[in-house]
Amino acid sequence: MTQTRSTSFFRLVAPLLLVALVLTGAGCGGNATAERLATTPVTLTIWRVFDSDDTFRDLMNAYRAIHPNVSFNYRELRLDEYEDELIRAFAEGTGPDIFSIHNTWIGEYESLILPMPDSVTIPYSETRGTVKKEVVYTIQEEPTLSERALKSDYIDVVTQDVLRDYQPNADSPTESRIFGLPLAVDTLALYYNEDLLDAAGFPQPPSTWSEFQDQVADMVRIGSDDEIIQAAAAIGTGENVERAFDIASLLMMQNGTEMTDSRGRALFAREVDKTFLAGQAMRFYTDFANPLKEVYTWNEDQLDSFDAFTAGNLGFFFGYAYHAPFIRAANEKLDFSIAPVPQIDGGKTVNYANYWVETVAKSTDNSDWAWDFILFSTDAERVMSYLNAAQKPTALRGLINDQIEDETLSVFVGQTLTADSWYQGDDAQVAEEAFIELIDAFLSGAEEEASLTTAQNKVNQTL
Repeated sequence: MTQTRSTSFFRLVAPLLLVALVLTGAGCGGNATAERLATTPVTLTIWRVFDSDDTFRDLMNAYRAIHPNVSFNYRELRLDEYEDELIRAFAEGTGPDIFSIHNTWIGEYESLILPMPDSVTIPYSETRGTVKKEVVYTIQEEPTLSERALKSDYIDVVTQDVLRDYQPNADSPTESRIFGLPLAVDTLALYYNEDLLDAAGFPQPPSTWSEFQDQVADMVRIGSDDEIIQAAAAIGTGENVERAFDIASLLMMQNGTEMTDSRGRALFAREVDKTFLAGQAMRFYTDFANPLKEVYTWNEDQLDSFDAFTAGNLGFFFGYAYHAPFIRAANEKLDFSIAPVPQIDGGKTVNYANYWVETVAKSTDNSDWAWDFILFSTDAERVMSYLNAAQKPTALRGLINDQIEDETLSVFVGQTLTADSWYQGDDAQVAEEAFIELIDAFLSGAEEEASLTTAQNKVNQTL
């Protein structure tokens, strides 16, 4: 199990940073400062997406057991309203202390985030004594999470995304700082309809894209005028494929496409040895929506991919762990299973990460409390209460084996060590729109280099 903050953090820097001032309560003649700080009410406002406060209740109660002066105002917002509400609240000075952002949004919200400090100063109260009890108040300066601990405790994609350059002011040197921490990391996987695979004579789902092509070609049923009677997989188009952007990005990265340079500028349109690797990936993707191809199985006239799968009319659906409960809720009789996402034969294993990080608003008046609660919540000894309640895969290396036997989560958590993502500019929505347009361009037969360059420029224009 991953070392907790009380071990891994303190082992590295405690001799230099940990300062504990034990101050007896004022009633016992001691310093009143600690008592005042430990008894002053603090309310932490938390804004998140998808998770109700039920998933966070144990964490909040556990924190209050240590810090009874702290209370929480937890708000769950819909994804379609979240960003507008967040920007409006910050503009009006009513924003949250702690808020969630998608891993691809960090650059977009960088100016609103207060990066994790090197240490936080937190007051504590403790009842001591047996016969004659007294409350003892302490103020502790505690180290947070070092870059070394971040890299050793979390899977690689987290470090890649949350560790960013930060310059406190124009006169300060640039330094690497942590901009947020995840409670979980999801990965793209392959959902499949067991009945349809059995009917097609496939005892196992595909593990490679070559096998995927073969199974799709055998499973699909095409009628006259290229009418799709039975779709095998939802892949090939943009608007009606759930997370088409992620699937296309995954194919590019698996094919060796360098998505960005060291400064974060997109360069996936670059030609390498007279080949556009991203173009190869896009042709592979769009072949599944090309009536002239043997793997033709999907087109823009199909239902949304999630609806088609839950209706039992689709063999393969690309989704995340968060899709599982929605699929069961939509069709409790659907016989489905989950497999790792296919890989290129003989290629480097690459999976696609999709997750949210918890971060602290620059406008907060309770920055130390806020960061302390995030560190408390993401600690290996406590985060399992959230992961179990939310049914999500861990972001911590030390907890992977704890979830690897979980019937639903095993596939997703098993892919985290090879999961990757890419910086999509300062507006991830623009990048997604650019990729949907790119898919449409390839389907229409537009010129390859021009289409890739147009998409790349749209991403870079947000920087």
